[in-house]
Amino acid sequence: MADKKQVRHSIKQLQRVKTWQLVVLLIISIFVSMTFLRLNNIGMVERRGAVTAADEAGNTDAVINRLYDLQRYVSSHMNTDMGKGLYLQASYKRDVQKAYDKAASDENPNGNIYKKAQEVCAPRFSSWSQAYVQCTFSELGKYPAASNLTGAVKLPPADLYLHVFASPLWTPDFAGWSVVATALIALVILLRTTSLMVLRLMLSRHYKSI
Repeated sequence: MADKKQVRHSIKQLQRVKTWQLVVLLIISIFVSMTFLRLNNIGMVERRGAVTAADEAGNTDAVINRLYDLQRYVSSHMNTDMGKGLYLQASYKRDVQKAYDKAASDENPNGNIYKKAQEVCAPRFSSWSQAYVQCTFSELGKYPAASNLTGAVKLPPADLYLHVFASPLWTPDFAGWSVVATALIALVILLRTTSLMVLRLMLSRHYKSI
């Protein structure tokens, strides 16, 4: 008899908090978590945009400072994955152009050929692009003495302009703690539902007289 009363008491205790109430709380918690996670991602996008803006402006010091801000933010906030990373395209284009300008200004036959190639290609393109590079190589190929000139220009390695910062799986910020709260509520719902099922099964099998 004591066992029967204990089981029935346990069921009543579990039924004090309704499942639908927990589900509503879970939905609210999920919404809050998603909001904070989204805000984290927006923060990363804004800082990434600041780096791009500084890069396009040609301000080297500002680029370094904005990159530091971006790295610090990404490393301390979850859901700030940068995907394939941030490529400093404007800086790369400027440095490539400097390499071509240097080759074109050299006082030697090769330099004169680079200068001639730029005189042909520069008016066709408003800025540096892969098509501009191909045009330059094509013009250089028209000169018999330019068999190995395309490799003579020392272009900067493109991978040096790619920046990728890792985002933690979890961080102790608003987004992180809201995710923990959501997981705990979901766990409570699961345990409560499982416990009720087990207790009712015990009553139906072992205490049929109740």
